[in-house]
Amino acid sequence: MTTESLEGLESAEGRLAAARSLAYHVFAGLFEYPDGPQAEAIRSGALAGKLRQALVAVDPSVDEAADWEALGEAGEGDDLAVEFTRLFDVGSGAPPCPLHGGLYGGARMKTMEEAVRFYNFFGLTLSETPRELPDHLITQLEFLHFLAFREAQALESGSDAGAWQRAQRDFVGRHPGRWVPQLLARLEKEEPMPFFRELVGRLAGFLEDEARRLAEAAPAA
Repeated sequence: MTTESLEGLESAEGRLAAARSLAYHVFAGLFEYPDGPQAEAIRSGALAGKLRQALVAVDPSVDEAADWEALGEAGEGDDLAVEFTRLFDVGSGAPPCPLHGGLYGGARMKTMEEAVRFYNFFGLTLSETPRELPDHLITQLEFLHFLAFREAQALESGSDAGAWQRAQRDFVGRHPGRWVPQLLARLEKEEPMPFFRELVGRLAGFLEDEARRLAEAAPAA
């Protein structure tokens, strides 16, 4: 669920939607398993720099609010990978901070089925890998990246972006906007490395802002 970048946009609305689309895509990448290359991209500040660029384009106040230094702290060696496993991959029955939305509030099958209906409605399908489960955070963020991208295209061409905005409004509210705050609450109890605390906290704040912005752009009937 990725798209090519949009460049040279003329409208302010289109640029904003493109920045939001990029933010979703970068957030998704930051939740990949931090193996050697991923850890090095974090340690070098490359990934934090991409996220900073996107989030500041959406809301300049984030530049001072975020702890960008924490988003570049990968520790030594495989510290980040070990911490990722501790938080998100292991545990009795389930990890302490699962990245699958269906594990928050029960009725996981219903949650996944609803997410699949969203994806299929827009002609998207998932590959047969655990990471591509419909309730996984990366899958859901990439879907929102796709929707915001299409919104940017519509705004730039002067066509109606309402359908893309309504889809984002509904999906954020029913999926990551619902359970990422719960993920953050669980994470804080685990005393995580600063990188993960700031990453999840920044995502929760971004989704809260998105829910508010989308409610204004596409108010419910």
